[in-house]
Amino acid sequence: MEIVNRVANSKLITIDLEDWYQEGVRTVFDIQDWLFEGLLLREKDFRAQVKEHDWSQYQDHFVVLTCSTDAIIPGWAYMLLTTVLAPYAKHVVVGALKDLEEYLYQEKLEQIDFSEYKDKPVIVKGCSNKPVPENAYILLIQKIQPFAKSIMYGEACSSVPLFKQK
Repeated sequence: MEIVNRVANSKLITIDLEDWYQEGVRTVFDIQDWLFEGLLLREKDFRAQVKEHDWSQYQDHFVVLTCSTDAIIPGWAYMLLTTVLAPYAKHVVVGALKDLEEYLYQEKLEQIDFSEYKDKPVIVKGCSNKPVPENAYILLIQKIQPFAKSIMYGEACSSVPLFKQK
């Protein structure tokens, strides 16, 4: 009896969000050390730090701006940092690494034409070795659902059905 790989012969299309992971150095820039006593942003001192800092070291980095203390940071401070990072960094976001990954996946998913999945069964691969945020899966489902015949999650041998066209 011949062994037939039904998964390989199926029309099932696997989407692995990890394939759309943007490679590059992720850098968290914490401004806490630039604050007076770690809590107060003094504009004059802050601007001096910005002017003296070597921003070229962030060439082609994905930069996350954050403050790890409970200080209240005025919005202009992050905007000022972005103006000096913009010539060097690939992207700048405020928050945490998770926010950066969500932004990068959203940017990528907005560029994809999902009409190629029209009337096709799709499985969204669940396991990944790279950081794929939950919101990337949610955005993917919203993008692909109008086209796909069906959507499953997991692996072809053990998937969870999520959606089926009526």
